[in-house]
Amino acid sequence: MMTTLIACSHGTDSPVGRSTVAEIVDLVRARLPETRVVEAFVDVQEPTVHDVVERERHDDEVVVVPLLLSAGFHTAVDITDAVSPHANVRQTEPLGTHPLIADLLLSRLLEVVDGGWQEGDHVVLAAAGSRNPASAVDVARTAEALARLMPVPLTVGYASAIDPRISAAVADARRSGARRVIAASHVLAPGFFAGLVERAGADLTSAPLGADARVADVIVDRFRGSA
Repeated sequence: MMTTLIACSHGTDSPVGRSTVAEIVDLVRARLPETRVVEAFVDVQEPTVHDVVERERHDDEVVVVPLLLSAGFHTAVDITDAVSPHANVRQTEPLGTHPLIADLLLSRLLEVVDGGWQEGDHVVLAAAGSRNPASAVDVARTAEALARLMPVPLTVGYASAIDPRISAAVADARRSGARRVIAASHVLAPGFFAGLVERAGADLTSAPLGADARVADVIVDRFRGSA
């Protein structure tokens, strides 16, 4: 029996965001040519993760990899509710705590800091946010990993659900003496949350993680680690 990988993302109304996620899934397919890789969503788009699990579980073992950067409602409720009734279906951790994500966040930051880091720079890791406490734990782990890679201070802000909000974290950095505040966009693809990060008032904002080889490598690693 084969194992099917369900790449389960949030879903977005953004055409660019949809295209980006599709490109990520194609990168995963290229890395796993002997594995069936299918898409599912927890919101906005279809098919739903529940429907895809119900379809795929009859023929194969199934692993759901959340294309999400932290634990939260969607991992704990939507995906878990789809997975837990079935002995041959399991889910992995989300992507954000993998070391390659911190590495990619740094790469995105270096793309926007003109001429490199400057005295007085401050980075705000700008995450989507969730009321699930596990989400903040995951984001804190990512922040710690990213901070070890940079010579400048780093704090965390959230686009929704919990404080501090990104705009407040940016303002706090300036009150603490930052001359330039850079928002590290801790989102996978363009869409609603990426827009909130861009409008949060930082001097510079890095791009979403996007269809980078490292994202695909993390998904593959999560999948293989579930065996």
